[in-house]
Amino acid sequence: MDRDGTGEAAEAGAKVPGPRRIVAAAVVTGVEGVIVAAFGLFSLVLLVTGSPDDMVQAATLAVTVLALSVLPLAAARGLWRRRRWSRGPSMIVQLLALPVAWQMAQNGGGLIAAAAALALAAVAVLACLVNPKATEALGIDAR
Repeated sequence: MDRDGTGEAAEAGAKVPGPRRIVAAAVVTGVEGVIVAAFGLFSLVLLVTGSPDDMVQAATLAVTVLALSVLPLAAARGLWRRRRWSRGPSMIVQLLALPVAWQMAQNGGGLIAAAAALALAAVAVLACLVNPKATEALGIDAR
């Protein structure tokens, strides 16, 4: 990637998306975005096929969750293309995932395994994104 962050170098070398850390962060962030989008679509299907107690609340939930899926999906695409702007949104998604994982773990049962997976994924992506090789590949200077 060129230093000005335009990503033209990344587009020229589309076969090799970059360091493995960035690729891993992009894939995990993208999977998180797809899961959030799937939950939003599932909520929308339940809204249409079911009879919710509060139609407005159900519609708001579905639309909000679908809108929230845009951030990790955009960040994953940006990481894949080695855009320097994508690091911040991906890190925000991971930092928001940690309290969600904590809350899931507090509910117990089968959610404990999902909470552990979410927390491990968030920590792994954060570790990948703060790595000096990843920041260098994204064109972020160490200060």
